[in-house]
Amino acid sequence: MSARWLRGTAATAATAAFLVPASLLAAGPALAHTAQAPAYAPVRAPMQAPARASAHGTAAPAAVAKKLLRAWLRADRHAASRVATASAVSTLFSYPFRAPDKFAGCSGNTCRFVHTSVRVPGGLDGILMIVSGGKVTKVYESRHLVKPSAAAGHLFDAWRKGDRNKGLEIATSTAVKTLFRTKFDPKGVKYFFQGCNSEPKGHSCAYSYEGGGMFMHVRGSKSRGYEVTSIGYIAD
Repeated sequence: MSARWLRGTAATAATAAFLVPASLLAAGPALAHTAQAPAYAPVRAPMQAPARASAHGTAAPAAVAKKLLRAWLRADRHAASRVATASAVSTLFSYPFRAPDKFAGCSGNTCRFVHTSVRVPGGLDGILMIVSGGKVTKVYESRHLVKPSAAAGHLFDAWRKGDRNKGLEIATSTAVKTLFRTKFDPKGVKYFFQGCNSEPKGHSCAYSYEGGGMFMHVRGSKSRGYEVTSIGYIAD
């Protein structure tokens, strides 16, 4: 499939594609980058009472996750390293937005902190921590990517790795659900990135493959960050 043909069909596919809300839990339309609340200055998030220790003697996931968040709010990497792996600490301390203001609870060993007053890219809507053996071993977080192609590439890489949480860092929950309906097959058809083109209200980033094409519809701006809001497909 040629790049010229794919660009010619992008407008048609964009019309058929659906758009969805950009986050799971955001309560208001205000952007994270506002004069009233600087996006790059963490603010203290209210913490709930510490969770009890597990039956095996290790701290419950909620307690571990909250300890890590508090260490981050204090900019205390040493304290953070006591309850998280080096990679988890590095990811959390690179969070580009102000601190989430709500603890959304834990599901098993997965704990979330979300924004309720600002708008950030992706369906993750904040920070997600994976806790194992009394430590946070993995951190996922809303991303601030300044190019449409970077948002599309991040989501495609998440799909290739079978990692939904990684996808939610930069795409809406509906876009992730659409893409992950099928499992990426490394031995299957080859995908070729054809770049991004402007379309009404945003950009369309295309991947071609034998027999058709996939279009990731990206919204946002360089200052706000870009996110994939929907995905469409066409066939030869």
